[in-house]
Amino acid sequence: MKFSEQWLREWVSPDLDTQALVEQLTMAGLEVDSVSSAAIDFSDVYVGEVVQVDAHPDADKLKVCLVSDGSQQYQVVCGAPNVAVGQKVPFAKVGAVLGLDFKIKKAKLRGVESQGMICSEEELGLAEQSDGIMELPTDAETGLDVRQYLQLNDALIEVDLTPNRGDCLSITGIAREVGVLNKLPVSSPAIEAVQATIDETLPITLDSPADCPRYLGRIIRNIDTGAVSPLWLQEKLRRSGIKCIDPVVDVTNYVLMELGQPMHAFDFEKLDGGINVRQAKKKEKLTLLDGKEVELTSGTLVIADNKKCLAIAGVMGGLDSSVTPATKQLFLESAFFSPTTIAGKARSYGLQTDAAHRYERGVDFNLPGIAMERATQLLLDIVGGEAGPVVEAVDNLPERKTVTLREERIGRVLGIELSKSDVEAYLTGLGLEIVEKGEGCWTFNVPSWRFDIAIEEDLIEELARIYGYDNLPVTEPLSRFSLKPNKETSVGLTELREQLVALGYQEVITYSFVERQMETLLGTEESGMLPLANPISQELSVMRTSLWSGLLKTLQHNHHRQQNRVRLFESGLVFNHINNKLEQIPKVASIIWGDQLPEQWGTQNQAVDFFDIKGDVEALLSLTLAKADFSFKAAEHPALQSGQTAQVLRGDHSIGWIGALSPAIQQHIDIPGKIYLMELDLNAVMPAELPVYSELSRFPSIRRDLAMVVDVAQETAAIEALIRQQAGELLQDLVIFDVYQGQNIEITKKSLALGLTFQHPSRTLADEDINPIIDSCINVLESQFNAKLRM
Repeated sequence: MKFSEQWLREWVSPDLDTQALVEQLTMAGLEVDSVSSAAIDFSDVYVGEVVQVDAHPDADKLKVCLVSDGSQQYQVVCGAPNVAVGQKVPFAKVGAVLGLDFKIKKAKLRGVESQGMICSEEELGLAEQSDGIMELPTDAETGLDVRQYLQLNDALIEVDLTPNRGDCLSITGIAREVGVLNKLPVSSPAIEAVQATIDETLPITLDSPADCPRYLGRIIRNIDTGAVSPLWLQEKLRRSGIKCIDPVVDVTNYVLMELGQPMHAFDFEKLDGGINVRQAKKKEKLTLLDGKEVELTSGTLVIADNKKCLAIAGVMGGLDSSVTPATKQLFLESAFFSPTTIAGKARSYGLQTDAAHRYERGVDFNLPGIAMERATQLLLDIVGGEAGPVVEAVDNLPERKTVTLREERIGRVLGIELSKSDVEAYLTGLGLEIVEKGEGCWTFNVPSWRFDIAIEEDLIEELARIYGYDNLPVTEPLSRFSLKPNKETSVGLTELREQLVALGYQEVITYSFVERQMETLLGTEESGMLPLANPISQELSVMRTSLWSGLLKTLQHNHHRQQNRVRLFESGLVFNHINNKLEQIPKVASIIWGDQLPEQWGTQNQAVDFFDIKGDVEALLSLTLAKADFSFKAAEHPALQSGQTAQVLRGDHSIGWIGALSPAIQQHIDIPGKIYLMELDLNAVMPAELPVYSELSRFPSIRRDLAMVVDVAQETAAIEALIRQQAGELLQDLVIFDVYQGQNIEITKKSLALGLTFQHPSRTLADEDINPIIDSCINVLESQFNAKLRM
């Protein structure tokens, strides 16, 4: 929010310069984002009066003007189309300096001498662009310094408020804070009820009182369509970053900035019957003030009359019922809408409005009546007219909260002792009311504009803010800390991450919000998705059900930046929506693509394959010291390629998947070459076996190699399991070191080369010990898998 320092000082003026005021606001939690001047630096610019305008003898678009500064007249050549006799204008004399280095000099324009310049808003730094010269009010004193007349020695302060401080989105809120911080009273303008001079009213119905607990309306007839907003109002709006449009809109914007209450004015003659605050109907459409037509979605609160929708409540009005230069009859609206109802609605329609920004943070539910009277009086003062009585519909207003604060709790949390008078002064200055005082405690009523105060700690935070964070003492903690025991029967996430890094992976962190289309491609059904009520964008509209969504997007990002080898992993929560219940499951996933090894001269490179990622998964699972518990089973997954997919099991329970990405998805993301992924359930992976010490054998080992011919579809895991079972405790290691298909092997067969290593803990093994085991293994393989020993 941007505001004028001068405007703030009309309400409360501490003995601080601009820089000190800015620092005070920032330290109180109202972070100042920027400070700028109300205009560029300029000098010798005065209020001038145009007393004569003649055509330029040699230029159709130039005019020769006679400008008076009250004591002398000057000839000025001007190209502005709106210059006219009788105007009061900013007149820069010869020698005036605009900005850093633009000095006004006596000059000749197409042969006619010009003794100065009539300035536009743009040339004075009052606007980014302007179509002509700046016209000042006719009552401006001729010869007065323009900087003094417009009070331009002013700072524009922009604060970046946190979402919980919607109460400070107004001069009222900022002044309240500054007043408390400096122990000064706040001088707010007197707002009195405007007496009705006509009896005409418009009925108001609240069909959705939970969304709109309070709605006020008032008819104002016979306004002056030729009136313009006074300069003081225009300047305050300009310095708040709001463009002036017409007196009616300017007044509603002024009340928005002054009090924090969004308002809207309808052209009364365009309304049909009464006002109804209701939910939008199916496929109902509305053309907004910006000319954009939108189809209203379910859950959108609207303002309607008996026949049509007039506005999106709390967001933007409709074009068809808007105020125009021809409008003479007004219906003025002031309302309170539930923050949860308005939250995200503007963004869902691609809009961003000051009204929605305030309503979704919370507007004082007792403010609409005050704002209605303030706006009415301003309108009557500026455009005249006759005001009718205020019609109010109220139902289901929020209840004011009460919070108890203990004196001893303040000292324990903040480490300071505040006097009772200071506690009461700080909190009552912020609008809280003492409803009960006990021995060492207070009970406060929370003001209707503070939606963020609900518990005792909130009050202590307010005391810390006002007392000053810089004034709080620095103390070291006085408590005993003990190290948490490290369970050896569990593998920590840190160990898993370190193992993946050691395997050449890089960790990434992606959004938990993902694209709905990607989730669909990965096989998630619509019922299983958890959509966001208020998405950042359509590309981040649902919660992820797999870490693969983010990894694939990251791979795509790297591929587009000429990376030819990618190994990434991520750990985090996935969100499953099953039977209207939300499950948050911690998982770890990885993705590999491109070459096996970084580019080098020593080895001819080749692309990664299924067994690369399978080996990485096995290395990860080996940390549990329970490698025998895990197995891989061929299976089908909608996101993975058939025939190159395996389910990871721990015992009989599925704990994850590995495999090659489905060609359909790969075509969608447009990345050449095979992509391999894995995903594991962290809760199922982390349990580990307790390490057990065993003495290393001092005796030599014996290795025997077997080459067995089996069916090409035979799973090697089953062969390994059978050999380990048959070989017994002497078998120390079993490795498959070659798989061969080709010459001298049937097309339906493959040859597996197995290396078996045997060792005894207390003696040297002989052939007589090993041969019977090898024979037994060959026999059982022949009987169960129809395997043949390859000679």
